[in-house]
Amino acid sequence: MSDTVDTPLSCKPRTLFGLDYGTRKLGVASGQTLTRTAMGIALLPVKNLEPEWEDFDKLVATWKPDAFVVGMPFNMDGSESDMTAKARKFMQQLATRYGKPCHEVDERLSTREAREISRNNAELTGKRINERAKVDALVAQLLLESWFEQVSE
Repeated sequence: MSDTVDTPLSCKPRTLFGLDYGTRKLGVASGQTLTRTAMGIALLPVKNLEPEWEDFDKLVATWKPDAFVVGMPFNMDGSESDMTAKARKFMQQLATRYGKPCHEVDERLSTREAREISRNNAELTGKRINERAKVDALVAQLLLESWFEQVSE
């Protein structure tokens, strides 16, 4: 596991998954290093702290990510919580299962930002993002884009 990039973003384009891990659901986004953009692609159920690995395996087979970026749920004061430990355990499972680099990104306030985007979208288009079905995938997208910004600075 690493918080740094293995190669500069300007090298060979790479696909990454951004992941918003929770105890009931897993938001998944896919992004690539060339444009440093991402999009939410899935929301998977989590049961007994484990995602539906078969469904996740299918996403990995389809999108072929080179690495994973996992949101770390720190407390507002920056301290770690029980959920931080669970997210780190999930990150270790990813590294073991897929043999690919895993990176952390601070996820504080990402859900609030996703909900604000949803509200703004509703005002502009008259259509609101389905809170339960899409916000976590949007959070995963925001986390991955935030990580892209951090590593390119």
